[in-house]
Amino acid sequence: MNAEVPIARIVTVHEAKTHLSRLLAQVEAGGEVVIARGKNEIAKIVPLNPVPTKTRSLGWLRHDSSGSDPLAYGFWDPIPDVDLALWSGEVDYPDDAPSS
Repeated sequence: MNAEVPIARIVTVHEAKTHLSRLLAQVEAGGEVVIARGKNEIAKIVPLNPVPTKTRSLGWLRHDSSGSDPLAYGFWDPIPDVDLALWSGEVDYPDDAPSS
């Protein structure tokens, strides 16, 4: 996975002076602010303590050695020839077979 790169907001010196509190709130939330004089970027405001990102894991894919893994019991076993023949249509399903 690629780490997310925060997109810096570019503001002018005048806007930074006028809206400093709002810009600091954005930085506290994990954003970055670049201050520019005209078209020249001159400073960057970044959080001192970056907002920690939560590590996401897919719990239903996690392997559980305690035996509760739903893929552990026969999922990866080969399909019996009779079932393969039924799935592929090589043979017809018998009418007297028990329904599940």
